[in-house]
Amino acid sequence: MSDHEPAVRYTEVADQDVRSLRTRYCRLRTDAGAPVAELEAVSFRVRFGGVAVAAEGIGGVETEPEFRRRGHMSRLLRQALAGMARRVDVAFVSDGVEGVYEKFGFVGAVAEGALVVPVRNVERASGDDPGAAVPGVRNGLAADLPAMVRLYNTAHAQRPWTHERHVRWNRLVPQSTWKPGSQTLVLHNHGALTGYAVLQGRAFGDPLGSVVADELVAEDASAAALLLAALARLCWERRLSEFTVREPADSLVGRVARHMGCTEQRRFWSSGGMMAAVLNRSELVRKLEPELRRRAAGQWPDQGYDTALAALRRGDLIPDGTALVRLLLGHWSSDDADAAGVAMPDRYRDLCAAWFPGGGSPSLPTPYAHRLDRY
Repeated sequence: MSDHEPAVRYTEVADQDVRSLRTRYCRLRTDAGAPVAELEAVSFRVRFGGVAVAAEGIGGVETEPEFRRRGHMSRLLRQALAGMARRVDVAFVSDGVEGVYEKFGFVGAVAEGALVVPVRNVERASGDDPGAAVPGVRNGLAADLPAMVRLYNTAHAQRPWTHERHVRWNRLVPQSTWKPGSQTLVLHNHGALTGYAVLQGRAFGDPLGSVVADELVAEDASAAALLLAALARLCWERRLSEFTVREPADSLVGRVARHMGCTEQRRFWSSGGMMAAVLNRSELVRKLEPELRRRAAGQWPDQGYDTALAALRRGDLIPDGTALVRLLLGHWSSDDADAAGVAMPDRYRDLCAAWFPGGGSPSLPTPYAHRLDRY
């Protein structure tokens, strides 16, 4: 610190409710109270499969222009992560900057994916008049949100990276004069909500735009087909030839879209993007033990299994925490880790193959980060 640079102190303001997520503001300020840098530590529960654990995510990172390139952000991140490690065992970054968060133990652990569905394919599959209204589909209301949350939690009950949404969840984007908000379509059958789609709103002044579903969740295949038909009808009205659904290809909706014919777009980040870091290895593995046992499905005798689990908790097995979080989340399989040079003792190789099958396998869905849970 130069003689002319003011002293800086760290502060936290906890438990602010921001769009249904508890948020802690971590800040650096001068002794005079001037802002230097700040970030948000957002609380949620995230799935690693059939088990969800408490986690915190870093967002809203910013340094005031006059204090940049002086190491303040590194100090802020270190202090914020130290506090997070006292509360949770794993941390996430929703949209990391390339080459920054790796220094703090974060690693990309989920791919960016979407499905592009041609309207003509949906029309052929349904056999209906493309301009006809889809029965049971209407605009969503605030009263529909609890049922939407229940449906989402059921549909993605074992999908890594998805949030376990609470009953008061509402991450729909509010509309303003210049910023489009979320548009919700819901499908009802005999008074019960059987599916929904949350669409990106059209920008002000854009008469056509595009049709993009940030989420599309359905109770069964017929409900999924009806919602896809409702999106195709919107495209028909706007003279668009295709629409995008931001859902994983191995979801129910993804399987219906694949049957109709669609294109899967996936991006794997080498740096930046959505990232994760293990803060407390032993405790995280302990909490995920029921999930690991589910994946192994009793294939190993208890004595050998417990020895391997203890080695995993200590770090004797897969000591690299960045490899571990990728494996736990299903971004990597044990074969992926082997290709990346992560050593696994031969005596544990079969068990590791069961523990870490990779997403999109029979025991573990593809990890997926829904847009509405990003912060």
